Amino acid sequence: MGKAKRVGILTAGGDSPGLNATIRGFGKAAIGYHGMELIGFRDGMRGLAENRHIELGAGALSGILTMGGTILSTGRDKVHKMLVDGEVRDMRPTIVENYERDELDALVLLGGGGTAKNALRLAEAGLNVLTLPKTIDNDLVLTDTTFGFATATEIATEAIDRLHSTAHSHHRIILTEIMGHRAGWLTLAAGIAGGADIILIPEIPYQVDSVVETIQARIKRGSNFSVVAVAEGARDLADAADYEAAQLLMKAANAPAAIKAAKTHVASVIDSQREHTFKLARELEAATGLESRVTILGHVQRGGTPCAADRLLATKLGTAAAELVAEGVSGVMVAARGEGTEPVPLEEVAGKVKLVPADHDWIKTARQVGTGLGD
Repeated sequence: MGKAKRVGILTAGGDSPGLNATIRGFGKAAIGYHGMELIGFRDGMRGLAENRHIELGAGALSGILTMGGTILSTGRDKVHKMLVDGEVRDMRPTIVENYERDELDALVLLGGGGTAKNALRLAEAGLNVLTLPKTIDNDLVLTDTTFGFATATEIATEAIDRLHSTAHSHHRIILTEIMGHRAGWLTLAAGIAGGADIILIPEIPYQVDSVVETIQARIKRGSNFSVVAVAEGARDLADAADYEAAQLLMKAANAPAAIKAAKTHVASVIDSQREHTFKLARELEAATGLESRVTILGHVQRGGTPCAADRLLATKLGTAAAELVAEGVSGVMVAARGEGTEPVPLEEVAGKVKLVPADHDWIKTARQVGTGLGD
């Protein structure tokens, strides 16, 4: 790849604080410092496949640093399996044609794990692609952190702070469900920062009896309330075993019919466990005699103005990506490493998840301050 003159950018996957800050960071560096032209594709991969784009000049980037969401909108489409006119199609050839028609030298994708897989598919199709690590879950491998995580942690922490007062006032157990299907980084961080009494994450299947013991120990010490931070992907031992068995069945399937049946089974297991936080609340109320209430933070965690840490990270990653594009580097994710950045090959990122290790310092910290982890 020679010196880039015209570059495309898009946002994909779920929205996240810091998307606009990253677009701005990349755009200002690409246009003002490296002399490139920049276009933005609407609605993620679908806009790329349909070639719906806008010119992004300095004026379009002005004032978006503090804005939540994304000025380009986003979507969760897969480039190789996109629903078009009622039919699932491989849109990679069309995207390659659009890339060439728009005279692009590179394409920058802002997204998480699914975006990394899409980016790798496009790189294998011959496009010069880079990704920037976005997710409030912080579950992308080989990057210290992702933009959106710091803001979501602040939002979830503030919610736990506020719920403490009502839990104390009414002698209740309040369970706060925090985003994180596969990884517990957000719940763990917010739980520690917010002083949750119990933190339940996907990496540590919990036992209801253990949670009850922690609450009863608090009652004996005179604390007739408890705040429980629960990741949406947390499961008790039985449900975790069912989920793991479903995943193994999925991995073992090789024929089309078997794969379809396995996917249906996995979806059924996930659906049956969808209201696990409410189930846990009922179990805790029955075992302790304390009223239990559930608060689901949901998409509140994704919205609003990015915090200073995310703005700084977004700008740092964006400008680093512009420099890599200018140097002709592609096929990488721009990772946050220490105080700087580092390009990581997409093959080492796509399809992988960064889980909380059992010996992580945050786990040790939680245990040492007396936080129950349900195990």
